[in-house]
Order: sequence, then C-alpha cells, then structure tokens
Amino acid sequence: MVMSLKILLLSNNFYPDIGGIEINSEILACEFVKAGHQVRLVTWTADERENRFPFAVIRRPGKLDLFREHNWADVVFENNPCLRLTWPGLFLGKPNVIALNTWVSRVDGSVGWQDRLKTLWFRRSKNIIAVSDALRRKNWEKAIVITNPYRAELFKLNSQIKRHIDFVFLGRLVSDKGADLAIEALYALEAEAEREMGDRSGFRLTIIGDGPEAPALKALVTKYGLEQKVVFKGSLQGKELVDCLNQHKLILVSSRWEEPFGNVALEGMACGCIPVVSDGGGLPDAIGNAGLIFKRGDTADMIRCIREILGSKELEEKLTLEARQHLKHHHPKKVADRYLKVIREAASSRI
Repeated sequence: MVMSLKILLLSNNFYPDIGGIEINSEILACEFVKAGHQVRLVTWTADERENRFPFAVIRRPGKLDLFREHNWADVVFENNPCLRLTWPGLFLGKPNVIALNTWVSRVDGSVGWQDRLKTLWFRRSKNIIAVSDALRRKNWEKAIVITNPYRAELFKLNSQIKRHIDFVFLGRLVSDKGADLAIEALYALEAEAEREMGDRSGFRLTIIGDGPEAPALKALVTKYGLEQKVVFKGSLQGKELVDCLNQHKLILVSSRWEEPFGNVALEGMACGCIPVVSDGGGLPDAIGNAGLIFKRGDTADMIRCIREILGSKELEEKLTLEARQHLKHHHPKKVADRYLKVIREAASSRI
C-alpha cells in the first residue's frame, strides 16, 4: 500500500482564473486526492465563494499562513515557480518539486533578475519537471519531461453533433496567438477557389476567445469580405465550448509565440478536431503524430497542411486514429501518476 502524503501545492493563480497553469493545478490536485493523498493548495487568486474542491484552498495567505502550511506538508509541489509562496522552504527544509509550465524569462525573451533568482531556486529542488521537451532544453536540461493532462471528463466526442464547419481557432485574441494568420489562410483559400472555379469555397472559420485584438481581427474580416465566412463566438466554457469544438474538422493553433505546451490542441483533439499547429516551443509535443506542423508565422505553409489533410481521407483517418492513442498518454490519472512518482521520490529524502 502506498503511503499517504501531505502535499502542499503552490499555484500563483488558480480558479476562478482559467489559464493553462490554473487548470493543470486543479486537475493534478484532484487526482492526487483520488490517489489517497492529502492536498492543500495555496494561491494568490481571491474568490469569496464556497470552496468547490475536494481539498483545502488557502487564498491570499499571510506570512504566518505560509509558515503553517509549509510546516504541515511532507512535500511542497510548485506548479510553476512560486517564489512569493515558497520562501518558507528556506527555513523549514521541506523537500520540494517544481513543474515548469512556461519559459523562465520576460515576455520579450530577455532574462531578468527574477528569472535568475528562479534558476538559483531550482538548484535546491529535489526534482524539476518540464511540461515539454522544448522547456527542458531551454530552461533546465536535467528536468523530467511530463506533458500536460487535459480535462477528459469534459472534452470528449459527441456523436450527436454534426461536424460541418471546417476550421476553428481557440485562444486569447492577442497578436502572439496568431488568430489573424487563420483569417489570412481562409482568405487565401477563398481567393484560390475563386480563381480556379469562379466561385468561393464552402470553407468557414470559427474564432473562440476574447482579447484586445478582437476589433482589429473583425476589421480584417471586413477588409477581406469574409463576414459570411468567419464567426466570432467570444469566450466559451464548459459544455458550450465542447459542443462548439465538436462541430469542427480542423483546429488551427497558429501561435507566433513559442507555446510552452499547448493545451488547446489536446482539447480540440479530444473533441474530434485534427490539429494544425505552428512549430514553436511545445506544440509539437502537444500533438505528437496526431496532426500536422507548419513553420511558425508562415501562412502558406499552414495552407499546405490544411490542403494535405482535406485532400486525403486516408490521412484524415490516420491522424484521427493517432489522436485516440495520443490522448491516452494525457489522461489526468496517467499524468498524475507520473507526477506522484517524482513527488514520492522527493518526499522520501530530506534537504
């Protein structure tokens, strides 16, 4: 029988925030509890509602709160470096594990003093986990690669929904995410159909998400005369998001930014979409052999991938079968088991 551990999970941001790290923290904490461990999660995110989780959530902790929680724990797990939450470890000496979910650098790629401090902190950690091989190579070569889980209980196929729309983009509407490249690709495909057949194709694109670039993206759609071809759904969550994804054939993950991983690719795949992703960062890890990869920022190369899939039923079926196998490796329990193996190893030692 596996010994039950007291795991203190540190997550700078958490529910009701809905980013990738926040969701991963929730998935892992829930799975740790299911595996028989005690979990407390500490976060800076405020929420006045009643706790909805099977573990305690300590929000906006004071110094004494942090010391009390660290003192309680057998092992500390930082889901991404959390220096403002983890510093009591300097005094209490509890073993810790850090998961790298994103690049240890500033937004522009430069390395600041905060990043250097995080790197120093890594040296005292028992184990470092990276969510993609790209993160491992760039930030900590000795890290153990454990790719992300997805919410398998939510994102799934719905055979009752007709898959009748060609393309979907899912993500925050900021320039780095490249929604404009998806619009550019649709325009190029439409222009090509008009040249060759004298009429536009039946291709359509759905954009799910919100952000500061929304007005500019809508203006681009108008400029290209694609108002009847592009639908902006805004931010969707839960069943509404899953039902929408199930209507689409391809999910276009056209990030200009080097994504550390790319959970949206997994979510789209789980709903039956074939992913077409840029080659930056961890996106190739996210899709494995279940999609096609294009050169980051290269619309023509993205169009090549789209044509390749839509022009070959055999390739479409092959990628769909690959997705079923690939998703098994990202099931929450399987990913959490790999995390727990690393966490147990750390807990069995002392600094």
